[in-house]
Amino acid sequence: MKIAIIGTGYVGLVSGACFAEMGVDVTCVDINTQKIEDLKQGIIPIYEPGLKNIVLRNTEANRLHFTADLASVINDMEIVFIAVGTPSDEMGTADLSYVMTVAENIGDNMTKPLLIVTKSTVPVGTSFRIRELVRNRLDKREMRDMEFDVASNPEFLKEGAAVNDFMSPDRVVVGVESERAKELMTRLYRPFLLNNFRVIFMDILSSEMTKYASNAMLATRISFMNDVANLCELVGADVNMVRRGIGSDSRIGRSFLYPGCGYGGSCFPKDIRAFIKVGEIFGYEMKLLKAVEAVNNTQKNILFEKFNRFFKGDIENKTVAVWGLSFKPETDDMREAPSLTLIESLLEAGVTVRVYDPAAMSEARKYLKNKIYYATDIYDAVQGVHAIIIPTEWKEFRLPDWNRLKESMHDNLVIDGRNIYNKEELASHGFTYSGIGYIPVPSP
Repeated sequence: MKIAIIGTGYVGLVSGACFAEMGVDVTCVDINTQKIEDLKQGIIPIYEPGLKNIVLRNTEANRLHFTADLASVINDMEIVFIAVGTPSDEMGTADLSYVMTVAENIGDNMTKPLLIVTKSTVPVGTSFRIRELVRNRLDKREMRDMEFDVASNPEFLKEGAAVNDFMSPDRVVVGVESERAKELMTRLYRPFLLNNFRVIFMDILSSEMTKYASNAMLATRISFMNDVANLCELVGADVNMVRRGIGSDSRIGRSFLYPGCGYGGSCFPKDIRAFIKVGEIFGYEMKLLKAVEAVNNTQKNILFEKFNRFFKGDIENKTVAVWGLSFKPETDDMREAPSLTLIESLLEAGVTVRVYDPAAMSEARKYLKNKIYYATDIYDAVQGVHAIIIPTEWKEFRLPDWNRLKESMHDNLVIDGRNIYNKEELASHGFTYSGIGYIPVPSP
């Protein structure tokens, strides 16, 4: 089977590489010619564990190809996936201009029946808009009898674990409206069925809705737990005990019940805004999701507020080490990362900022330029600082040499935005510890 995947971002490149790994002949298409040339040379544009090896292996095996010329390959394909970005516009609506441009190009170049599959995260009804647009382009070419199908196959990949998620998913959701589309998608995913996961077929509208609803539920759990954590801190309850207590209920479960400094990344923020906007378009107010978004926006300020409160507002000319810049571990993605909100607030208050991240230092320079000091490791980052603030829970931050850190620091405050440390242990090392949902524990 030959397929094309248009767009080589997280979704497109991971999907293409993993399909190739399972024996499919895959061509990845992108209008960015430099990115395509880099990929041909084995240069991967994103940090994603395990991805480079799969790309190199399947490129060498001649199962994975890269091109900037869709017209030259489209008619060799049985399935074409659309996996381009759908960023939020200024109103919060998903910007479908890239999706529709791809649909136009497909309609302008196809000469044989195709299955056109939307893999980008799109508002409900987008696949039907794609179908209408492709049909109009074919009509203009006097190809009114040309048959094609559309389908929806939303992704549920977690950045930092995308390869594993694709190869061993909880489920695969496929929206179809014809038996031909269902048969093609069944053939494509048949190799994965050996791993005993489910392909859930449904109608296209339900498939598109499932993606938004899934992300909305996860974001809701995050904001709920952050709200609970903030109240725990005020009343003196231990948020970790509370989390364990409610997560032990089989109806609730433990997933996504970890308090922190807010969610970010390329999916949750824009998808929540887009889902709210879909409701507005159809005359329905998504009140709960508006609250989820509001809680998250507030939570992104909590690390700065804790720092400012500890020093009673006297923070000008203080120095802070920020450990972790990406919105989550195992990725270099900083889109809407809580670290950016923190650093911007620190800089505005006249605080000097020293940062370190295992993967996102190059990405950080795109956002922060020369406004901050880029450290070589966690120990370089803490030289002369008044506080360490951790927005991202990278594994290498978990067991530092606390005595070495203390010798390098001016003050001994640790603000843990992901609750990765034991507050009593840090206190025993002479640090003042402030986590999310805990009353700050002072040093002895």
